[in-house]
Amino acid sequence: MNVFAIGASRNIGYHAARRLLAKGAIVTFLLRSTSVFDDDEAIQPHIRAGTARLVKGDALKAEDVKRGWEAAQGANNDTVDLVLFSVGGVPSFYATKGFIITPPNLCTQSFLNLVTTMPTSLRAPSAQPRFVAISSIGLSRASHAELPLLLKPFYGYFLRGPHADKLAMERVIAHCAGWEWTHETPDTEALPSDWTNLPGLPAFGELQHVVAVRPALLTSGACKADKKDGKEPYRVKDCELGDGYTVSREDTAHFLVEGLLPHWDQWEGKRAHIAY
Repeated sequence: MNVFAIGASRNIGYHAARRLLAKGAIVTFLLRSTSVFDDDEAIQPHIRAGTARLVKGDALKAEDVKRGWEAAQGANNDTVDLVLFSVGGVPSFYATKGFIITPPNLCTQSFLNLVTTMPTSLRAPSAQPRFVAISSIGLSRASHAELPLLLKPFYGYFLRGPHADKLAMERVIAHCAGWEWTHETPDTEALPSDWTNLPGLPAFGELQHVVAVRPALLTSGACKADKKDGKEPYRVKDCELGDGYTVSREDTAHFLVEGLLPHWDQWEGKRAHIAY
């Protein structure tokens, strides 16, 4: 499997990339700093073997993402099997605004750069890669209403900035994948009103192999799914879970590699919600 990973220097994308590399995949990482793995004993053997390929670039710069595409294609006869998009910023906290990421449209702009620079040779239906994008629960007013009661104030205040960005990103995903959009119009700070006129933007429904993954409130820790104790480590549905509070980044990555990809036909074109 030939993978193009954006936002995989840490968190869900990193844990998923490690699993994919361990299974023999080739992973091309687009990284703002290619030194991020210098002391990483899990990634270094794959770098030496040539299966972990590091490309210096910023997902906010379209020309860098274009080079990432080209490098990923060069790893395997101009084909790319999977695009793993897990961009996320390190937020700063402000008492009057909650958590803020910089820029406020980080995920949206990065995803726009990804799809608008997609090589022409990969746009034909038979050549298209699978796209997996990491999103979140509780983004729209409707999905916020489905949150567990104790999470509503936290999501509504502390995470409203990052979630406005992810809602806009999902609006772009819905357009590219041809999904009906029934939620509110994203804030123009995250997604300008004329975004559908961007050069290179896929036509409505042009991308045929897309899944959005919506984790509950993310935590870090040991991967429960790796314990193999016979218990279901997490729950996944293609609708709101309602009573799901948290899920770890490690278990979300486990689902991507061990649950989603092997059962792609079950999930293609859907939004997968995951929580404990």
